[in-house]
Amino acid sequence: MSETATTAPAGGAEPYVFNPFAPGFTDDPYPHYAQMRAMDPVHEHPLGFWILARHDDVVALLRSKNSVEDRNAAPSPILELRVAAAGGDYSRPLAASMLDRDPPDHTRLRKLVSQAFTVRAVEALEPRVIELVDAALDRIEARIAESGQADLVAELAYPLPFAVICEMLGMPDTDHERLRELAGTLVRSLEPVTDPELIAAISAAGREISERIAQVIADKRRAPGDDLLTALIQAEDDGDVLSDEELLAQVVLLYVAGHETTVNLIANGSIALMRNPVQLALLASRPDLDANAVEELLRYDSPVQQSRRITLAPYEVGGRVIPTGTFVIANLASANRDEEFWGPDADQLRVDRPNARGQVSFGGGPHHCLGASLARLEGRVALGRLIRRFATLHLADSITWNGRLNLRGPLSVPVTTTT
Repeated sequence: MSETATTAPAGGAEPYVFNPFAPGFTDDPYPHYAQMRAMDPVHEHPLGFWILARHDDVVALLRSKNSVEDRNAAPSPILELRVAAAGGDYSRPLAASMLDRDPPDHTRLRKLVSQAFTVRAVEALEPRVIELVDAALDRIEARIAESGQADLVAELAYPLPFAVICEMLGMPDTDHERLRELAGTLVRSLEPVTDPELIAAISAAGREISERIAQVIADKRRAPGDDLLTALIQAEDDGDVLSDEELLAQVVLLYVAGHETTVNLIANGSIALMRNPVQLALLASRPDLDANAVEELLRYDSPVQQSRRITLAPYEVGGRVIPTGTFVIANLASANRDEEFWGPDADQLRVDRPNARGQVSFGGGPHHCLGASLARLEGRVALGRLIRRFATLHLADSITWNGRLNLRGPLSVPVTTTT
């Protein structure tokens, strides 16, 4: 098998180049993804990485044994950008997390963390999630009564998953606001970053959140509690336990990835329903569709737009060969709208779509999201109770998007009701 990449389009036409920095891209990237699927679904980008845009190709890559560790990447413009952007250590708190480790380290870490993050433990949270959602809906009702509208992100989508993960971990109440600020900055390390000031801010946030969580870990070692952090400290497999560095990294990962993605699920899902009133009405009348609707909303507007792998050997896909050591982007959001898999209505929202669980928003293979069951629970409770509490909920003003390429979602979703 040759490692020579095949490239150019036929007929002397200008080569297609995917451009995520095109005006308006982050407001609505889906037409761009459709263009890529049609023109070059196994796309070699000039910066030295490849993008897979079709559902089956994405699933195969996620299930493959390729790497997630940058050390396996060959020199390329994209690697140079990542190194330059890192500024030495901005992603250090996540370096020992499951997110960026290959087997056997990943297997070991996931096995230990899974002991404390079980489906049964997540299911036991439902009464508390309902309580938090209802309190948020009370705030939304009061805001609308006072000023005519409320911000769905500020009142529900953000505080709910953050409160849940803080309570699960057993974090002190006094730290919540500052940890929320730090996590919001650190999560930018999962995006392409070139601005020196932002790089410095991310690095500083990483150091501070590490120090704060390390102190909480030390406190939990002295005085264990009935919480996830204590369970992680005590997790053991045949004498194996998490090191201090690994424990810190998993906790930071739970903070950063464990709530930001669910913020987008709830916010993006609410927007999709309000923009599709027939589907909103169907779901409001069919509580039995709540779980399936979450799968469809994950598919329709993925909270995480992409994942990555680095090839450990020549990788053949779509009749092309990707060389060893290459960054390959699995475009999750594009796969979730692939007409070849979903059919001609792939761009339409259908809360009763029978195969909605085929979405790839939680990734796949060994790195399938460990917190998927928690995100599904929070999304199901929040969205179901929201649309049944406010029968005439609709957008009150324009949406402000966060401008991110990967963890894409809104900063603000102004809503109101019709009396």
